[in-house]
Amino acid sequence: MKSIVDSGRAKDTLVFVNHERTTSEKPVCCWDVPQKREAKFVAREVSTSCRMCRRQFGTIHSREHHEEQDHHFTASKKAQMSTGFSPGNILEYRTPQELQAFVQEKLRPISGPVSIACAVEIEAIISVIKEYFPLPVASLIKGDSYIKGTDTQVWSDVDIVLFSEAFENLEDCKKKLPEVIDDLGKRLKKSSWANRIAMKKRTQFSLRFNFKCYKNLHSHSFDIMPCYEMLGPAPSTGLKWSFYHNLYLCHDTDKIQLYTMSLLPYQVEFIKECTVQVKALIRLVKYWFRTSFAMPMEQNRFRRLPSSYAVELITVYIWQLAGKPIFFSLVQGMRAILKLLVRYSEICIIWYKHYSPHCTTFKKVLKKQTRPFVLDPTNPTFNVCENSNAWDEVAHVARRSLLKPLFNGVPAKEPWLFTNSW
Repeated sequence: MKSIVDSGRAKDTLVFVNHERTTSEKPVCCWDVPQKREAKFVAREVSTSCRMCRRQFGTIHSREHHEEQDHHFTASKKAQMSTGFSPGNILEYRTPQELQAFVQEKLRPISGPVSIACAVEIEAIISVIKEYFPLPVASLIKGDSYIKGTDTQVWSDVDIVLFSEAFENLEDCKKKLPEVIDDLGKRLKKSSWANRIAMKKRTQFSLRFNFKCYKNLHSHSFDIMPCYEMLGPAPSTGLKWSFYHNLYLCHDTDKIQLYTMSLLPYQVEFIKECTVQVKALIRLVKYWFRTSFAMPMEQNRFRRLPSSYAVELITVYIWQLAGKPIFFSLVQGMRAILKLLVRYSEICIIWYKHYSPHCTTFKKVLKKQTRPFVLDPTNPTFNVCENSNAWDEVAHVARRSLLKPLFNGVPAKEPWLFTNSW
């Protein structure tokens, strides 16, 4: 059954909702390993790549058929290799008050003097990065969880994109990036801030390091990305449409990643403008992913769970569907998200904030859509769900989670009654 929802409660949203593990082998769970920085701009073909051998297929259906036939990845094995609830998981709580207290005490960043000092130090290291950047900086934009306001006491990410007019074009930028990134890294290592910076393995497009903050009490994961400016601070509709058209026609994965960096401020704005409680729900759903799944094993080492950005967008959508309440029960919100994840094959979510239904690029993408389909609200060429090849595993763990004490026997209440039909 398929229905279309485009209510006044969410006017900017169009939604169509309709290898073997031996017995002696102990699964490694996500909560057993240190938090890792997510790869940026994962290749779009991930959704059709095999979890076992990484072989590429034309459709998700053919990929799943191959996994079952060639790797015997049956439903029972899938269930065994996907679930990994941590001891004392939040799903074992029995009251909304317990969950709210956990979010307040364990997830939300510490407020007060620590938060103020942290903000000052973050701005200070950003100024240092700009000062030591080997090229003249035309503009600088910031993103990720710390800037969006979805960071936690345990993890905090900061993205910095530095645009320079020294890059003649995208091709020139791509060519010069390795040298620019290496030069910046060497300069930072020689700076007076060197003892506060722990360098990590750089990527093709960015310099990565952990920055120790506020007397070493915690750290922030930085991703520094030089880039060629393609949009500017206030692009016209015509420029945006031209940008999207060029991005759609681009088949160079490296250039696609560079294109996407120009959209960072719009992605930040989309999440940052949400209410405090929505950001608490985002933290909670990310924590659920962190503490409910087993890590991939050797047999399914190419499994990729949904990206943090996909999780954020689905959370925002659910909140919009509920009428954008300022205050709401986290249990009810979390329950609604899990019920939607169970029905992942029916998900189709589109926002029309940065592009319209009349945009030619959007029309072409819509014709090729696969489910689940969550179109990046800032980029009409990108279904963020394509970064994962394990939505069936997500659905299984979500279904198991709904049977846990936190949700077991909990009925939907206003404004979440729409979940009764799910």
